Amino acid sequence: MNPPLFPVYQLPLVLASKSPRRAELLRQAGFRFTTCDADNADESYPEELQGAEIPLYLAELKSDAFMRRYTTDNDTVVITADTIVWLQGKILGKPAGRDDTIRMLASLSGNMHQVFTGVCLASAAQKHLFCAESKVWFKELSAGEIAYYADACHPFDKAGAYGIQEWIGCVGIERIEGSYFNVVGLPVQQLYVELHRFIAH
Repeated sequence: MNPPLFPVYQLPLVLASKSPRRAELLRQAGFRFTTCDADNADESYPEELQGAEIPLYLAELKSDAFMRRYTTDNDTVVITADTIVWLQGKILGKPAGRDDTIRMLASLSGNMHQVFTGVCLASAAQKHLFCAESKVWFKELSAGEIAYYADACHPFDKAGAYGIQEWIGCVGIERIEGSYFNVVGLPVQQLYVELHRFIAH
């Protein structure tokens, strides 16, 4: 299917991420783009940052690293993003292995957590940051359910040790407030709106 003839779809886009989930979401939304890995940027951040401030900082860090490394045309827009799981004032990053996965899922069980995705749009002329927030409620997960998911899906590359599009999302998540796609890894509806604003400047 050809993309609609809106100006936002004519933009030369670069998704500076190695995430297959983000690339698939962009494709589903009708965008044409190239990919380039910018995830080799330093991902440390100041300790005083909280919640949404963290992925916004990291998305901009990735963007700055990319723009220093590559030369882009004036019309090209580079997209970088970072997603975190935020539970009771603490970040849940990618698990170190099976035991860490089980620990994280046990902490999410029966609780509400927030998923923040910071996105940076950058061209040779301008830069724009925005953040999406989704609230996710897990049911009480049994030890057997947690172990099964860890062993069947190996979610070791996912923030918070789970993928909402996988088995655990189907059986374990009671409700979501906010964008589902944000929890997957990219708030594509908000990105669509923000790209319109970006090219209008």
